[in-house]
Order: sequence, then structure tokens, then C-alpha cells
Amino acid sequence: MTPAGTARGGTRTGGRLPAGDLAGPRGPALRGAAADEVAAAGPLDPCRAAWRADPYTEALRTGRGPLYLRRADGWLLPMEVERWCAEADEADRSLLGRCEGEVLDIGCGPGRLVVALADAGHPVLGVDVTPAAVRRTIDAGGRALCRSVFEPLPGEGRWRTALLVDGNVGIGGDPLTLLRRVAEVVDVRGRLLVEVSPVDVDERVRVRVADSRGRLGQPFPWARVGERALLRLAARSGWVRAERWRAGGRRFVALHRAGG
Repeated sequence: MTPAGTARGGTRTGGRLPAGDLAGPRGPALRGAAADEVAAAGPLDPCRAAWRADPYTEALRTGRGPLYLRRADGWLLPMEVERWCAEADEADRSLLGRCEGEVLDIGCGPGRLVVALADAGHPVLGVDVTPAAVRRTIDAGGRALCRSVFEPLPGEGRWRTALLVDGNVGIGGDPLTLLRRVAEVVDVRGRLLVEVSPVDVDERVRVRVADSRGRLGQPFPWARVGERALLRLAARSGWVRAERWRAGGRRFVALHRAGG
């Protein structure tokens, strides 16, 4: 999960990611235009100052919670920081086994899926607006850019698989706009793997990240979407359901491009 989707950024503090280093310590290199665009990305931008001091950023640095998304009415949604900072689990592997070709992990967080996909032989790139998440992904041996999905991305129109996992279908608070944007990013034969809410929900809210000490981050728009809501939105944004499954108490849906 990533707190927002509106900031700019690049690859790493103090310099560019050289073209000869695109494979990193793990996984095959990106190829062609996507590799060129990653190599050309600018130095890591702080994105937004709010995220540098946000409770989410501190939790990523330590790998521990508890952490929550807090609505204005006080309702709290737990954020599974320890799981995100651990290695990919059985439910994750059920998702990763369905990935094809080059993979874009949208809202990659601390990079467990990026690293697991690289180890499995996929060219993979993570994007996230939180500098601490990007740094942690790179430190773990993955490739990542500090960038919003709504900004220009490397290899647009050529990714074979995109991921919206750990609630990231809620990025920006407008799932329809997000699904339409992802349709621009993937190949016409591409697929989108989405983790949906385990309950039947279709909610648009403003939330803050909160920790157990009562500290709050800046408010931002978010959404929660169950399977039925996702399929309604998919039909309006050029996607068709290919598969659905459950694993480890989590629910997933595979979509492919309509007519692809």
C-alpha cells in the first residue's frame, strides 16, 4: 500500500541509475525503451515533505507497526506493515505465479513483490511515491522509481503485467480513473492483477495514516473496492475478468484488456 499517487520523483538519492546496472543484484534487466527511460530518470526527489516525516515512512524504516488508515469518523483500517516488509508469502506466490513477461508493481511499498518477481526471472519495476519505500526496494536488490502512476512511466503501453496489491486499487481515491490509467500503461495483450477487499465494499474516503501514539500524516483520498465493485468499474475502463481466486484469507482478480 502506498499513501498517495500524486508526487514526482526519480530513482535514487544523489544520482541516476546507470543503464549498465538496470538488472541490479537480482533479476533480469529491463529491455529496450523501458530500460532507457529508467536510466534517464532523475535523482530521487523527496516527493512531498509530508511523506518524509509521515508515520508510514517511519514504519517502513523500522519494518514494524502498528499503523492504520484513519477516517475522519475515527474508523481505523490496519495496515499490514510487517507483512509488507517480510518476504513474499503463500498468498503472494499465488499472485506472482500468474504474472507474465515484464511486470510493473504499482505502489510497490518496501518491494517484497519486486524482489520475489526478480528472483523468479521476471524483468520488474516498482513505482511508489514514498522515498523510504523506493529506498528499501532498491536496498533489497529491486528496481524502483519514486513516481506516481499518474505521471509518465517507463515503457508505457508495453508492460505485460501490472499489479495493484495490498489495497493499491484505492490509490488516488478514484478506482475508475486508476483502472483507465493502467489500461494505458499495459500492453494490449496485458493483464492486471488486483487484490480486492475481502468484503463487498465500494467506498471513497479521505484518510490519514495514524500510528499507535496518535500521530497523523496528511489527509489524502483513498478507496476500498470489493470484487463486485471492481468488476463494475472494470467494464467501464476496458478490462474483462479472466480469473478470480482466494489465498491466505485474501481475494484477487485477474483482468485482461478487452479485445486483447
